[in-house]
Amino acid sequence: MTLIDRANYVPSVARRSAYEDAPQGIGYNATISAPHMHAFAAELLLPYLNHGCSVMDVGSGSGYLLALLNYLVPRTSRNTRIVGVEHIKELASASIDNLKRDGLGRELENGRIGVIHGDGRNGCSEFAPYSAIHVGAAAPCIPVTLIQQLGSPGRLIVPVDRPAGNYQYV
Repeated sequence: MTLIDRANYVPSVARRSAYEDAPQGIGYNATISAPHMHAFAAELLLPYLNHGCSVMDVGSGSGYLLALLNYLVPRTSRNTRIVGVEHIKELASASIDNLKRDGLGRELENGRIGVIHGDGRNGCSEFAPYSAIHVGAAAPCIPVTLIQQLGSPGRLIVPVDRPAGNYQYV
């Protein structure tokens, strides 16, 4: 995480608070998660981030977690894909700009990192199977389509909304 400048992933008006361990607004009623949540996700995914794997971040927002995954997946294979799926077109475009601003333009150009505007519930079958899938927003249930795109072994992290607003990570 020390290789990534979080200020590159928040709007310029929020840059003073970019390093706080708290979610930050990125526009369109969306947030970049608190750094401790990114660390938590990375820790859970790390055992599945192997040579040549594909990884997907659903609701990739600012692109910050894509940058983090880029540094965690070994660089020894051209088959590696780190895919972000974002349903808000403007955030998908902004995340590409953010990644470039943070020095990851080459990874975008060579296809190691990709950002797709689309419905995250559908995932991105083009680069499946995925060794790891992270979903950033609560879902009412475990998305079957994402399970179908998950490799074996693989790990899917998704907060599932339970009645009364309680969340469980599965």
